[in-house]
Amino acid sequence: MRVVIADDVLLVRAGEAQLLRSAGIEVVAECGDAEELLRAVATGRPDVAIIDIRMPPTHTDEGLRAARTVRALYPETGVLLLSQYLEPAYATSLLADAPARTGYLLKERVVDVAVLVDALTRVHAGSCVVDDAIVARLVRRRRGVLGQESLTDREAEALELIAAGLSNAAIAGRMGLAGKSVESLVTSVFRKLGLDQSPSVNRRVLAVLTLLARDDA
Repeated sequence: MRVVIADDVLLVRAGEAQLLRSAGIEVVAECGDAEELLRAVATGRPDVAIIDIRMPPTHTDEGLRAARTVRALYPETGVLLLSQYLEPAYATSLLADAPARTGYLLKERVVDVAVLVDALTRVHAGSCVVDDAIVARLVRRRRGVLGQESLTDREAEALELIAAGLSNAAIAGRMGLAGKSVESLVTSVFRKLGLDQSPSVNRRVLAVLTLLARDDA
């Protein structure tokens, strides 16, 4: 796998590059701003671009806007957004445009090379990836405003796994349940959240994250 890294902090992007190279991933460019990133993607055509949401000059959403450009001009290149803060509104704005080959991780999780490589691998394969830690935090926030039909602990656990992109079969394995039990559980979760079920894992991730992000927009 070939990747580019975009982060304005030299030590951060150098550290990420070292981690990835140690895991056998080729880092074709390390970029300090959005313009440098777009040039690197145009010339290097990486499999995935790792992009910090907040980049120069304003350190607001330059990385997000660059990610949108990458997805529009080079749809074969995946995008993995990184953020120091929990910013679901920014993430969902990208996921809404093109959920396939996109991901969102908290920067604190990138120090775990296994988490980073797993996210890159899934994004490269065409999936929509949301960090489990992000999903767990959002689910905890959202449970407090679900009204009378609040989620049970089992349903909340299932929602975290759904939003993280797991299939029903994978959820069954993680929770130690039979397939039909998971189907019933997932049906109940979607009913309580007012969401239609979809056979697409990517659309399920997008729908759940969009709903949960309403409180953070």
